[in-house]
This record gives sequence, structure tokens and C-alpha cells, in this order.
Amino acid sequence: MSNELKSRSTAGKETFLDLYAIQPGIPLDHAFDELSVLLGCIRHLSEEAEMEGNLIAGSATRILSAMAKALINDMEMGLNRSL
Repeated sequence: MSNELKSRSTAGKETFLDLYAIQPGIPLDHAFDELSVLLGCIRHLSEEAEMEGNLIAGSATRILSAMAKALINDMEMGLNRSL
């Protein structure tokens, strides 16, 4: 599957928070790596927000979650486009 992911790329159609957009043409294997890091940050920040009542961590979690959702949606479009 890794070779398949290298040959497919992001569609570059998704946006998030009306300000940011996913870049087209990023190989999906790289996008998956970035998504993994992003989800790790979200998990850490959500635990921090919950355990410490940290409102800034909660806000960061909301923003990063929107980014992760846009990336997942765009990656799905890239996969479907290549089929």
C-alpha cells in the first residue's frame, strides 16, 4: 500500500476555518505522516484541556481538529480521484 500512497496525492480542495487550505499534490504517504503527528497533538492538548481546565489548550484542540478533518477529507478526495 505504501507505493500506492506515494503515487496518489491530496486534491487541494478542502479548506478550514475560512482561512487555510490543504495544498494539492502532497503524496498521501506524507499526508498520513503529518496527520498522525497532528492527531497526537490533538490528543495531548485535549487531555491537557480536560485535566487542567486549560481553555487555551481547548481552543487549540478545536482549531487543530478542524485542520485534521480538512486533511482527512482532502486525502479521501485524492484517493477517490485516482481510482
